[in-house]
Amino acid sequence: MNLYEVNPVMREIISSISVGGLTAVYRRESETGVVELVLVPTGCEGDIVRTDCAAEPLVQAKLETDDAPAFFSGGRTMRNGPTVRAIAFTGQTVQKSNDKTAILTTLTDARGLTYTHTLTLYADNPAAEVVTSVENTGSAPVTFEMLSSFTLGSISPFATGLAPETLKIHRLRSTWSAEGRLLTEAAEDLQLEPSWKCYSANSVRFGSVGSFPVRGFVPFCAVEDTAHGVTWAAATTQGSSWQMELYRQDFGLSLSGGLADREFGAWCKTLAPGACFTAPKAVLTAVCGGVDAAAQALAENTSRSVEPILPESEKSMPVLFNEFCSTWGSPTEETILKHLESLKGHNLGYYVIDAGWYDDESFEAASKLGKWELSKKHFPHGMRYVVEKIHNAGMKAGIWFEFEMAGRDEPDCFNRTEWQLTRGGIPITAGDRRFWDMRKPEVQEYLAHKVIDFLRENELDYMKVDYNEDIGLGCDGAESLGEGLYEQILATQVFFARIRRELPNLVLELCASGGHRLCHSFLELACMASFSDAHECDEIPIIAANMHRMILPRQSQIWAVVKGEHPLQKLYYQICSGLLGRLCYSGHPQDLTAKQWAVMDEGTAFYAKAAPIIDRGISTRYGSEIISYRVPKGWQAVVRRGKAQTLVVVHTFGAAPEAVTLPVGGKIAAQFMREGLTATHLDGQLTVHGLADFDAAAFILENEG
Repeated sequence: MNLYEVNPVMREIISSISVGGLTAVYRRESETGVVELVLVPTGCEGDIVRTDCAAEPLVQAKLETDDAPAFFSGGRTMRNGPTVRAIAFTGQTVQKSNDKTAILTTLTDARGLTYTHTLTLYADNPAAEVVTSVENTGSAPVTFEMLSSFTLGSISPFATGLAPETLKIHRLRSTWSAEGRLLTEAAEDLQLEPSWKCYSANSVRFGSVGSFPVRGFVPFCAVEDTAHGVTWAAATTQGSSWQMELYRQDFGLSLSGGLADREFGAWCKTLAPGACFTAPKAVLTAVCGGVDAAAQALAENTSRSVEPILPESEKSMPVLFNEFCSTWGSPTEETILKHLESLKGHNLGYYVIDAGWYDDESFEAASKLGKWELSKKHFPHGMRYVVEKIHNAGMKAGIWFEFEMAGRDEPDCFNRTEWQLTRGGIPITAGDRRFWDMRKPEVQEYLAHKVIDFLRENELDYMKVDYNEDIGLGCDGAESLGEGLYEQILATQVFFARIRRELPNLVLELCASGGHRLCHSFLELACMASFSDAHECDEIPIIAANMHRMILPRQSQIWAVVKGEHPLQKLYYQICSGLLGRLCYSGHPQDLTAKQWAVMDEGTAFYAKAAPIIDRGISTRYGSEIISYRVPKGWQAVVRRGKAQTLVVVHTFGAAPEAVTLPVGGKIAAQFMREGLTATHLDGQLTVHGLADFDAAAFILENEG
């Protein structure tokens, strides 16, 4: 068959449901009976024309006993094999309420498997949640080697034929201290173009293996139809190994994802008769616009879970001080009291004691993790004494924990192997750390005493939860290493929920060597998250801007390290970086001059005015393409449009222009910039003049109309 002789296959529309700016169209292919989901922005459903490709099934699955798929698929993809062809549509129900609509589609396999695909549309955001579950109603156990959380196909539904050079693939690369880098490639560059005979299965399978879900890639992918101005995007949510697949054998491009399968992440799951398994939730959207609009729609979906758990102190999004970049893991009563003397009266909301409070050595020099006993040498009057001092200085008190680990320098914990994760019967050891098996009730009770009781007894208001190593491929204790890992992370999240339940007013910060856990299921449990470990780097604003595609800016805690040796221009640069999310000071406040404190206070006051826009808005990035993060050149500006006001944050890097102009209307209501800079606003254009290398300025404008 020649590529240009593909015949259209009739599609019957089963249902078309619109909620919150998103429309789900379910179509059944006449020849095969396959039911597919076509997701489009509301108002575009009448423009769906593609029928000249295979319908993408609602569920992708692979049973161990079934043959592998053909078309050169072995080792490359497990999609579209006999398991999928055996699944048949049996019915659909719709459940409506005031704020959401759930569409439950049932599919069965004659061998006794019942699949339920649940898509939930929300009235307040153009993002949908999808959950796929399977029940074994047969008489024999079955083992899955792959089960998708979501699938989307027939992309782009607004085109027919090959439609060359119209599809762009957007992914977010991520590594330590360089999180969230946008990678945009043409479908053709990824060889996601069908062959002349539509024979080979072209697949790009990517993801992350281990307990750092944001490593290598962020669990996100978007496909943009540049000819029609529509972008589809998806995010997996689990905190363990995940994968996504871009797949194309004919004219239609498909995107699926969920748990990393047996080939990619050593996952399989056995269902006994009567057993049921639910794949982790995924989040989907389709928007008129590009990758920024699509990514922010997905990120905004977490607010539905975050807002109900926010303590009262978080409603105003106060500024923080975290002492890590002051002592670098060696906090003491003395250093904290010196900080408090300098910080009191400067409108800060939290003081956080970071790593090392339990050790007589610095955090980098030791791994004394597991017992969580306060260093009597460094805190001679106890933790309660220090907390009272923080409270008396007008701030809430925070503390750091890394409670999922046992460190080598705490041998009673490190050698307690019956409580630890193993692989092949051997304790999983990464550097100087081992991992508590969070599935064990005795581990949960031990940590409840060591962590929750400690927080309660010392009247701490805030906990930063860090996680500084990766489990890797998986662990023992389940039918596969990948399933063991998935169970471990679910059990960890159960403990997070217990903390929230027992200490409902606790402010919880998420950290994993910076940004390695910025996935939906963890973000939904926390008030804030560390954006990166790029503590004092020039690339801070670049990474902070990337975060707007990944997480809610109100959750994105950004370092602004301040030191006495910093020139005022550097202070503006650091503080403006913090305006891209949650402003978190660190460094040496006791060394600041009166002029430096004046800049700090000005920045803190400006942040308070900007906080409502940071909390609720839509962000757009302007500026140069940044090639090197370590030696950046050019400039960037993030324009965040809120309901009544717009926040503009400008940064320059090396080889900076003297002036930048942005398409922003409205009257300037507030500004934060150094002496020597000027701003003009004319005909809907904001121009900042007098810029030098590594400069910054910020503005709040009243929205027109």
